[in-house]
Amino acid sequence: MEPASNSPVLPVPGDLKGMDAECINRVLELLVAPLQAAVIQPTEVVLHDLRRMPRTVRSIAGTLTGRNVGDPPTDKLLERVAAGDLSHQIGYRSQLPDGRILQSTTIIYTDHEGRPAAALCLNTDVSAWVSLRSAMDRFVLGHDAASMPHVPSMKSAEAGPAGPTAAPQGESFPHSVEELSALLVDAAITAIGVPVEQMRKEHKLQVVADLERRGFFLVKQAPEAAAAALKVSRFTIYNYLNELNDSVEEPGQQSV
Repeated sequence: MEPASNSPVLPVPGDLKGMDAECINRVLELLVAPLQAAVIQPTEVVLHDLRRMPRTVRSIAGTLTGRNVGDPPTDKLLERVAAGDLSHQIGYRSQLPDGRILQSTTIIYTDHEGRPAAALCLNTDVSAWVSLRSAMDRFVLGHDAASMPHVPSMKSAEAGPAGPTAAPQGESFPHSVEELSALLVDAAITAIGVPVEQMRKEHKLQVVADLERRGFFLVKQAPEAAAAALKVSRFTIYNYLNELNDSVEEPGQQSV
């Protein structure tokens, strides 16, 4: 997910807390390009307008992840918003599919009513520094370097399965809502470990529960996408969600 620990001082979330969401986003939008130019390079600065789910990228400077205005959030940012986790993550490690290592930070701003308004994110490519550190270890420690315990220089993000567009730490940087939707569905189905054709109702309920935890149903046409992946009807997905939330199913829409 996404400003670096050695970046200039960012606006303190508390200083903007009394503002409405649009004012907060306008203030932060003015800072995106200057902030990107001021920090160590190569760096990408991203502003997510959290009211515009799932097309949250409102402003972006830098090209590390290849995203554009109107692209969706990372899967981890989406999951945190869905869970109501508005804490900040400072100087953690993430990784791009091509192996580049990022030092990332995500700062979340809330409006005057305490609702999530914006996320200001910085990603800095530190691959060269990691390679330099490895070279220095080999130079200083010689053969002993290989036997030394690894001491990570950055906090790792939550571990998760890697995929074509997912980092080994589990964070992905999708370029479209469709890509984000496919990533979330694939991850939820893979976690069950049972082919869809062999899934029973309890397996599909687990998939839907995992998707809900990940914030999948904040994405446009999510029930339809889940239904197609699980080979059930859209109404069955709604019934699964009702069942998971201890709601009464609507008559005539029995789950299968």
